[in-house]
Amino acid sequence: MKEGIHPKWFPEARVICACGNTWTTGATVPEIRTDICSACHPFYTGEQRIVDTEGQVDRFLKRLQFRDNLRAEAEARAAALTSPNVPLSEIGVPKRQLDLLNENGIQVVGDFIAKLQEGGDNAILEIPGVGRKVLADIKKALRTRGYELPKSE
Repeated sequence: MKEGIHPKWFPEARVICACGNTWTTGATVPEIRTDICSACHPFYTGEQRIVDTEGQVDRFLKRLQFRDNLRAEAEARAAALTSPNVPLSEIGVPKRQLDLLNENGIQVVGDFIAKLQEGGDNAILEIPGVGRKVLADIKKALRTRGYELPKSE
């Protein structure tokens, strides 16, 4: 071994925790100070407490609250997009077909979906002037916005 490159070894180094607990161990320094030990750490004691260093827990909780708020706003926007009270004109139904649907009592998305559920595609196709392409376009627009449509027969 080379001389003078190794640190001095203290076989009886004292470890002092902030809670007051002390013990001895081997180390390269005579005294070690620590904030948390096995006598006061929540994992070992079974306590539910948060050790806060310089407000880090508060900052984390603020970020968590901000994330929750963003998620709630996104869910509210998604719910507004899939509301059954959305007029068919908002989903891009052409004016001519919109007038035909309105004459037959289908004014909002909820009415259209209800008609599909009770009679399937044929219930919509029975409306004079509404063909398969219009039906397919409306269903595609509704699925794009996140609506759950009944399976066609």
